[in-house]
Amino acid sequence: MKSLKINLLLFAFVCTFITSCSKEEDGIYFNEINEVKVEYSTMELEILDLVNAHREELGLQALTNLNIISSVALSHTTYMAETHLVNHNNFAERQENLVLKANALSVGENVAYGFNTSSGVVNGWLNSDAHRAIIENSDYTHFGISIEQNNEGKNYFTQIFIKQ
Repeated sequence: MKSLKINLLLFAFVCTFITSCSKEEDGIYFNEINEVKVEYSTMELEILDLVNAHREELGLQALTNLNIISSVALSHTTYMAETHLVNHNNFAERQENLVLKANALSVGENVAYGFNTSSGVVNGWLNSDAHRAIIENSDYTHFGISIEQNNEGKNYFTQIFIKQ
């Protein structure tokens, strides 16, 4: 009887360990996002330049581009393009990832949809008080960008800012 109890406890422990350590099946693995070599499109580079030009006009520090930030932005932009939804879903996970992998002390994010030019999306962000506040936050030191098209050819944008 004692052996049976020990075997049942051992079996319960193994079952608990196996199921509690398995990945979720939602297809989004935030802790697996690593810095990758990012090849920026012309539009992405223009957005980075336009944001820095705007900041410099205000006497703010230009931001430094980090590939890890763009990698994290890419994961969200791909999600938005695939779901056809513009949102900040799972921002807390992106923020945590950047705290761990980019030594971020604070994180801000702008998203957009449908713009066809770099100046269009940047002007759209600047015409929104909430988005402009992120772009003009003097605490931020680094940023990244991602643009993806959905299957209908519509552009989705994620730009993330961090303070190191």
